[in-house]
Amino acid sequence: MEDRKPVYKRVLLKISGEALAGDQGRGLNFDVISDVCAAVKKCVGLGVEVGIVVGGGNFWRGVKDGGGKMERTRADHMGMLATVMNCLALADVFEQMDVDVRVETAIEMRAIAEPYIRGRAMRHLSKGRVVIFGCGTGSPFFSTDTAAVLRAAEIEAEAILLAKNVDGVYSADPKLDPNAVKYDFISYDDVLAQHLAVMDSTATSLSMDNKIPVILFALKDPDNIVRVVMGEKIGTTVQ
Repeated sequence: MEDRKPVYKRVLLKISGEALAGDQGRGLNFDVISDVCAAVKKCVGLGVEVGIVVGGGNFWRGVKDGGGKMERTRADHMGMLATVMNCLALADVFEQMDVDVRVETAIEMRAIAEPYIRGRAMRHLSKGRVVIFGCGTGSPFFSTDTAAVLRAAEIEAEAILLAKNVDGVYSADPKLDPNAVKYDFISYDDVLAQHLAVMDSTATSLSMDNKIPVILFALKDPDNIVRVVMGEKIGTTVQ
């Protein structure tokens, strides 16, 4: 791997909150977080600039947890706060590994993070710092997948790395359908037409409009992050 070069200079890594919880499903699993941070550190060592958007589903999912019991906007704001807890946990583990990191939030909370400013984020990335983006887009009714695509477009990332609990995009739910076929490549049009659960439709449309490839792969082996930036064919590429 030493003599090979990464195929991407700048990427946006999207990690779901559930992935950070590991098998326990809720809260934080620091063994998982350490493995993820170690993989990102390898990418940085290879000269790749990494932005990260993290979900909050390990603490709170606005639509699911607040559905019918709370006003949607307020439930979504709680979800944004959940993402910040994950951002701070990631940042702390990065710092323990001597990785230079900044947390930027779409909603100002100056005591604990920088406000998201595109130019500042770009400068951090160009200096080799990992930038973790919290609070999603800062607006209710938008998922953190949409936030990942938005930030990827803003920071001019060459690819979105979608680290999920599944190892790719399938024609049907592989848990329910034994005949489900895994795609190596699929177009945005097919994802939308077949209602495949890659990202929600808003995020998919935004990445299609901005021509940013999305590579979906399993986070179960965090070194998959390194494999993707080195150009290995794993998971599913949507483009």
